[in-house]
Amino acid sequence: MKQADRYKAVIERFAAEMPSPKTELHYENPYQLLVAVILSAQCTDKRVNMITPALFEAYPTAADLAKASADDIFALIKSCSYPNNKTKSLMGMARKLTEDFGGEIPADIDSLMSLPGVGRKTANVILSVIFNHPAMAVDTHVFRVAERIGLTTRSRNPLSTEKKLTGNIPEELIAKAHHWLILHGRYVCKARKPMCEGCFLADICRHRQAEVKAEARALERTRSMAGENRNDGDKN
Repeated sequence: MKQADRYKAVIERFAAEMPSPKTELHYENPYQLLVAVILSAQCTDKRVNMITPALFEAYPTAADLAKASADDIFALIKSCSYPNNKTKSLMGMARKLTEDFGGEIPADIDSLMSLPGVGRKTANVILSVIFNHPAMAVDTHVFRVAERIGLTTRSRNPLSTEKKLTGNIPEELIAKAHHWLILHGRYVCKARKPMCEGCFLADICRHRQAEVKAEARALERTRSMAGENRNDGDKN
């Protein structure tokens, strides 16, 4: 299948299966989403959603969070992964956001990445979810799913994957595609045991088709060996 045809088919199927995808992080404003995304690094959205209500109640704005002590923040987020590092990131982010941006979330990637704890992936999440910019946040799910399906080929790193995807997905669909790939990786195309049997992309997925061919070759070898063994038995 040609790459353009694969992209077209994948987009059409995702659009049919998930017409209105969205982040599973709970938030009510840009500040809350930024905090949640920082906390979500190497942590499940489910766990983050358990943590953030009390955190947002205690610190409803970036200005409030900027005044908090490390001990108080840590106490509220200690059940997530790497709470020490994330405490420092939240404190630094809140202070810079308050001092340099008046507490308002900036709408450009360079300004977002100037905030402590905000890398390219986090910045792209904010740009796509809050501002609906054609930004593709590449996490482990997006990186894995894009490679397996065949949207990328031997991608070297997340940035390479990001450029490939944004170069081939229509601009108005990039924000949606970000969610499509994450949710597909989270619930269907899992890292260790992908659920290929019920996947709506199985027949056009490069990884699955390679597996099908390998299984067919293995079956043919087994049949061939069985036939040879029968022939040997007849000779004896």
